[in-house]
Amino acid sequence: MELVPTIAVKTPSASYPVVIGRGLLKNLSARCAKVAGGKLPRVFVVTSPAIWGLWGKQLSGSFKDKPTVLFIPPGESHKRMRTMERLCEELAAAGADRDSLLIAFGGGIVGDVTGFLAAIYMRGIRYVQIPTTLLAQVDSSVGGKTGVNLARGKNLVGAFHHPLAVFVDIDLLGTLPPRELRAGLQESVKAGIIRDAKLFAYLEKNGEAVRGGDAAALSHVVAASVKMKADVVGRDERESGLRMILNFGHTVGHSIEAATKYKKMLHGEAVGWGMIAALMIAAGRALITAKQAGRMIALVLAYGPLPEFRVPAKKLAALTGGDKKNRGGVKRFVLPVKLGATVTATDVSEAELLRGITEMFTVMKSFY
Repeated sequence: MELVPTIAVKTPSASYPVVIGRGLLKNLSARCAKVAGGKLPRVFVVTSPAIWGLWGKQLSGSFKDKPTVLFIPPGESHKRMRTMERLCEELAAAGADRDSLLIAFGGGIVGDVTGFLAAIYMRGIRYVQIPTTLLAQVDSSVGGKTGVNLARGKNLVGAFHHPLAVFVDIDLLGTLPPRELRAGLQESVKAGIIRDAKLFAYLEKNGEAVRGGDAAALSHVVAASVKMKADVVGRDERESGLRMILNFGHTVGHSIEAATKYKKMLHGEAVGWGMIAALMIAAGRALITAKQAGRMIALVLAYGPLPEFRVPAKKLAALTGGDKKNRGGVKRFVLPVKLGATVTATDVSEAELLRGITEMFTVMKSFY
């Protein structure tokens, strides 16, 4: 039974539904046929061995003709061009054509890779997102961003390619490790800070239920997060203006991931520390008060713990220079001006950045 109404994503190039509910895998075949135009095409599922081991039988059981399954090993090290070439070869060997339908069945890495695969195979085929992690459900599955990493940085190669639909099954979170759940919730904390003060307040008030995996609480958080992102993406599809706010915490967060070789941190955890650094920069500029910054930092930490790490502040600052959001050599930082509102700064100095990162480490020391 679906818990919340379907959320519509409407952009200049595509419109599609985000269906949030429980037990959505049971009638997945009919759902895919509907969004594909009424007739079910040949289906290919891209997933990880662990997810398929947990949920593959239920997904496959929805289809009369069993889908062909392609696997991606876990980890950022497999979100690379070599993986794309292998998957393209496997699709071709299996006879996939322009009418075929891909299903991204996994977390953010699986979703990004499958979306990019759909964008480039035969110059573009259709796909559906079925995100299995909270981070993917509230953020990466919506908006059409796809891509893979290079040695120089995250998501430097990719394309905008929207899915036909996103099916968010809350039941899939039941097998999610607690650490993965908390890491995903950092993206919802982000959503509250940048654009939805009501969501922020809900996360403050209902932390125990949300962290405990209560289905109703998680459905509320997922729906609010998706609504916020759908609104932003609908207003700015290609990140030319407003959509930049979704990168709050990601500039330093991506640097942390790179500095720790993508092994120490989950993405949401790195974004959590990145948000704290950005809040310190905002407070240093008097865009927000110390009290406001403290409240926001408290919520970030409430959905931790965020792993401790040791990297020189200067190294982290230098790594922000390779972020894909930079344009014309100018670094862009999303900074809150109050709860639910931000500005994008293009004049953050190296001194400000270093101070913000240093103060982030001070918070880390007090936390541990």
